Amino acid sequence: MTGTNKEMTGAEMVVQAMKDNGVEDIFGYPGGAVLPIYDELFQQEEIAHVLVRHEQGAGHAAEGYARSTGKVGVALVTSGPGATNIVTALQDALMDSIPLVCISGQVPTPLIGSDAFQECDTVGITRPCTKHNWLVRDVKDLPRVLHEAFRIAQSGRPGPVVVDIPKDVQFATGTYIGPSPVTEQKSYQPKVQGDLDAIREAIALMGEAKKPVIYTGGGVVNAGPEASHLLRELVQLTDFPITSTLMGLGAYPASGKNWLGMLGMHGTYEANMTMHDCDVMICIGARFDDRITGRIDAFSPNSKKIHVDIDPSSINKNVHVDVPILGDCGHVLEDMVRLWRASSHKVDSKALSGWWDQIDKWRARDSLAYTPNKDVIMPQYALQRLYELTKDKDTYITTEVGQHQMWAAQFYGFEEPNRWMTSGGLGTMGYGLPAALGVQIAHPDSLVIDIAGDASVQMTIQEMSSAVQYEAPIKIFILNNQYMGMVRQWQQLLHGNRLSHSYTEAMPDFVKLAEAYGCVGIRAEKPGELDDAINEMISVDKPVIFDCRVANLANCFPMIPSGKAHNEMLLPDEATDEAVATAIDKKGKALV
Repeated sequence: MTGTNKEMTGAEMVVQAMKDNGVEDIFGYPGGAVLPIYDELFQQEEIAHVLVRHEQGAGHAAEGYARSTGKVGVALVTSGPGATNIVTALQDALMDSIPLVCISGQVPTPLIGSDAFQECDTVGITRPCTKHNWLVRDVKDLPRVLHEAFRIAQSGRPGPVVVDIPKDVQFATGTYIGPSPVTEQKSYQPKVQGDLDAIREAIALMGEAKKPVIYTGGGVVNAGPEASHLLRELVQLTDFPITSTLMGLGAYPASGKNWLGMLGMHGTYEANMTMHDCDVMICIGARFDDRITGRIDAFSPNSKKIHVDIDPSSINKNVHVDVPILGDCGHVLEDMVRLWRASSHKVDSKALSGWWDQIDKWRARDSLAYTPNKDVIMPQYALQRLYELTKDKDTYITTEVGQHQMWAAQFYGFEEPNRWMTSGGLGTMGYGLPAALGVQIAHPDSLVIDIAGDASVQMTIQEMSSAVQYEAPIKIFILNNQYMGMVRQWQQLLHGNRLSHSYTEAMPDFVKLAEAYGCVGIRAEKPGELDDAINEMISVDKPVIFDCRVANLANCFPMIPSGKAHNEMLLPDEATDEAVATAIDKKGKALV
């Protein structure tokens, strides 16, 4: 029941609006400018508040919560440093299309612009990293703005919004109006239904294809479980090969026979070669970012391109397409499946068979191969064992950013959407641990693992304290190579092996650190120790930091060198010093 047409303070309105918009959990950190809201939270029980240890952690935890549930994630921060500390998470959510509502406190309205204590121009600072933001100067506007914030965050292309509320507005009294009677902002009405003529044109093009490929992104995951079911149905109907961006993993099952693996800079050979040589590309819910396309003028040079996206600014932004379809992935896929079934266009089975023969030859290169070592844990082996021992459990995976993130995408197979939480667009080191906290709060009985690097994890390691406080048994699986691995790899390949500040000489003892936080520390140093140690990690009903000591100088292959096309990939068996020097063009350095 809502509190519609009831007199209440601005702080009460904030809490009531969260209840009316289905919020059950929020992540935050108190401060002077939000104490009225915290006082109201104290006096109710419907919304659970998770106290993080840093506002960036609140944002990433809300992202993990949102990505794993499909709901809006909510963060609550104070003015000044509270607001500036969450900017990284807001930009991360903007680039990866994660629905987030951030409520920030602000100094009282008479003090705005006076350089008051803990004042900053929150609306000005967050304007470039949000879908929309508001400074609410009048309590009468607060209910409308709060409801609009939730609508904008989750509709169209999802993303973060900020509602900045001065302290005097939180104390002021006004009439609360529930979400139903609120007039929707007419300037923001995202188009969800695709143009049927454009979809028919796409179907006709697909029917004529000799070498097709379906390329999907996070938009399919954001469109909900039904979109993933429809995608699988479309693949089954057409028998087209399918690949995905980093953010799209799980929309199509990794065990599916048509799955090529992830594409892009560290994608599989078969995925990238298929993209390069295809004649029809069906892009659904992806945005042709630079990690995927490589060299734009050499990207899939002989293909007709179909692009389905709900964001009009993404279409023809990076790559010109032949058939643009503006709409929600789920709605468009539904029409695609329906029209394909009803269409007289049928696949050229002979041509498609030949295309699959070629793809199988590319698959035979085994581009994810690596040299095993009986004395040292190879990072790829560590993730293979982690996958085998957790794949049959109710598992959610988050990651930090770097080599371990790419190895996780390569070696951990996802069968369902919303099981993979990673920082794709912004590449935020420190994302994975607080994201895992958010996922665990949303799914308290599930196994939540953050696949981490020893450098990344230290950026937000303090959130282990929150995990202990809220009895969230997250597992932090650190591939510890003593380096900022991806930085070191690029320095080796592009900068004459001059390893400038990419080695960490004062690494903490992660087992002792775990114990200091009141959780469990586990270490494995030899391949033969891995399985027992991983099983122990899984069985412990407490937060765990797992220090997995891996080969220090292992590189992540395959890779597309900077400034190169998809068919100029560097594979593991070609990665000699001479081959690397030949493959990498010095002109590409600026594109790293």
